[in-house]
Amino acid sequence: MSLLRTKSIEQSIADTDEPEYQLKKSLSAVDLTVFGVGVVIGAGIFTLTGRAAHNVAGPSIVLSFVIAAICCALAAMCYAEFASTVPVSGSAYTFSYASLGEIFAWIIGWDLILEMFLGASVVAQGWSAYFSSFLGKFGIVLPPAFSYGPNRVIDVPAIVLVLVLGFLVTLGIKESLRVNLALVGLKLFIVLFVIFAGIGFISPANYTPFVPDAVPTAGSSGFSWTQPLLQLLTGAVPSTFGVGGVLAGAALVFFAYIGFDVVATTAEETKNPQRDLPIGIIASLAICTVLYCAVALVVTGMVPYDQLDPSAALANAFAYHGQAWMATLISAGAVAGLTTVVLTLMIGATRLIFAMCRDALLPMGLAKVHPKYRTPWLITVVVTVVVALVAGLTPIGVLEEMVNIGTLSAFVLVSIGVVVLRRKRPDLKRSFKVPLSPWLPIASALICGYLMLNLSVETWVRFVGWLAIGFIIYFAYSRSHSRLETGVGIRPDMLKAMEEGHAPQNPDDLR
Repeated sequence: MSLLRTKSIEQSIADTDEPEYQLKKSLSAVDLTVFGVGVVIGAGIFTLTGRAAHNVAGPSIVLSFVIAAICCALAAMCYAEFASTVPVSGSAYTFSYASLGEIFAWIIGWDLILEMFLGASVVAQGWSAYFSSFLGKFGIVLPPAFSYGPNRVIDVPAIVLVLVLGFLVTLGIKESLRVNLALVGLKLFIVLFVIFAGIGFISPANYTPFVPDAVPTAGSSGFSWTQPLLQLLTGAVPSTFGVGGVLAGAALVFFAYIGFDVVATTAEETKNPQRDLPIGIIASLAICTVLYCAVALVVTGMVPYDQLDPSAALANAFAYHGQAWMATLISAGAVAGLTTVVLTLMIGATRLIFAMCRDALLPMGLAKVHPKYRTPWLITVVVTVVVALVAGLTPIGVLEEMVNIGTLSAFVLVSIGVVVLRRKRPDLKRSFKVPLSPWLPIASALICGYLMLNLSVETWVRFVGWLAIGFIIYFAYSRSHSRLETGVGIRPDMLKAMEEGHAPQNPDDLR
């Protein structure tokens, strides 16, 4: 069946040496870890922590972070096995193409486009909020119609940020990571400052009750678009806080962890992907989990959860204790920190679309790399324009859950893909293996699926609509133009081997 045709790992690796699509290999394990920390530490600490604690979980938000981290750790191991086995741009899209088949690869690629485009746009809006707050502390007030806020017409700071970062991404990934490294250093300093400076303002009374009693939401007697899908399916009364609030909080703060998977999109630009990719993916997730939990404990200990400011919890927690200068410092750190998140997600989006264009599921002409910078510059222009428009014009606060559901669906398919590829290609050399397979990958898929059910009904409706658009594009264009369909650029011996259900056994010989 053409819908389930797979692209062999050997052909995927061979494609990376085509001169017109060849990327520059320059990244190390340290670069990848910085890359991962740069994208993961951002909106979760500076915005989501306070909002989730205030609205759904209270002090137990730290448990939400732990649950989300466990989910991500299982998925991270699956990503690490795939990335070290298939060191090709495209992340989960490429992995699915090799294991589950073309239709699943398209679905996961389409979902990841949703994650990275909307993720970059959401964080650009958050950056604009902190940027305006930072300028306000020096008496500079931006016009409400052209900055972050409920009365805005267009968010100019967010658009300018995206355009500048788009230019930087075009210059090259190593150049982008130099800027990223400096900003990540500043961001980590601010985060550690919050933890150690905030300890002195903690009041143990703020941790009681640690898990607040469940509270029915307003209008919970009937159907609500904002209630979790799981509550709708089970008939449970919509509520916040309590155990349900902890789980709902985990589904919400999951947004804070998106990004470690973006490390896998740089596989083609890594010097030693078999060794460095697993290190970068797992190390960045471990570092970020410790920092998230520490910040959540400090912030909810500094201020009663019901008095936290959902929009800028960290800065205002110190302002609550009369430390205005600390609030200014944190706002500056947030501006730097959120910049790295937008930058990294834009890099991830360009590499994902690059892989899909090279496979001709999207127009191949877009995948040509710049002759000097060796970056997919045409795709970068497209990504920059789309992200800038979404960030500048989309209403505030409607995109976060869409990012989560796109990411979680990708995690489900990657987890399943590990099990499938172990059975289909046991001969492949795997420098990293998920322990206790297939049980841990299956657990990863089940936990991610459960978190998806804790997202709102309206998010699911939008997600189904996004998938419907994706299927229309696939059947109208991608299926007939696919390189597996046309054979364009695929070596005859490789094409014959794939048609017979097997492929050459020595991928290193194809380099």
